[in-house]
Amino acid sequence: MRLRNKPWAKDKIDQYPQYAVPNPELNKGKWDEVFENNNPLHIEVGTGKGRFITEMAKAHPDINYIGIELYDSVIVAALDRLIEAELPNVKLLNINAAELDKYFAKNDVDRVYLNFSDPWPKTRHEKRRLTYKEFLKSYENILVDGGEIHFKTDNQGLFEYSLMSFSEYGLLLKFLSLDLHKSDFEGNIMTEYEQKFSEKGNRIYRCEVKYQNDTEGQS
Repeated sequence: MRLRNKPWAKDKIDQYPQYAVPNPELNKGKWDEVFENNNPLHIEVGTGKGRFITEMAKAHPDINYIGIELYDSVIVAALDRLIEAELPNVKLLNINAAELDKYFAKNDVDRVYLNFSDPWPKTRHEKRRLTYKEFLKSYENILVDGGEIHFKTDNQGLFEYSLMSFSEYGLLLKFLSLDLHKSDFEGNIMTEYEQKFSEKGNRIYRCEVKYQNDTEGQS
């Protein structure tokens, strides 16, 4: 999908440091100071226009959220949502998800959300998929022991690839749905893409996986 360039987006992002955190690398290991509490921290990698992260923050005020998005022309839409909602428990980072280790330390994050990530269907682009083993390692490096990934997509190929990738990495499967909107799953908050795809009749796939801690990894 071609992104519409918004040359004013960077300036607007800079005007709202209370939502779009400047110099986030300075907060590595001390995000509790940014949020001024010790609540669990959940991050969404590829937050897009911010519907999911904003609605999650409204529904769970006792959890801190960070939405991560590479493109300033996209994240500025999420910023508009936050400006309107005035939520104290959600921040945005305009950064590259391939460099999470720069911004988060081990045990900073309790959960990672991956919603409707780019499937990068060509084999030569496998390393760009957010469920590729190198990304799984980077999530492990910032998550608490036993931290989780919650993953949603409408792309069957990406879902099958991701299940294989999770299994090969040694992650434990906690939840699996091959048709989320026809399941009994409660509390689902849709993304913009999810609503669009589901209205077209596309099946939504979802899973939850967990990193093993030391005791779980022992036989």
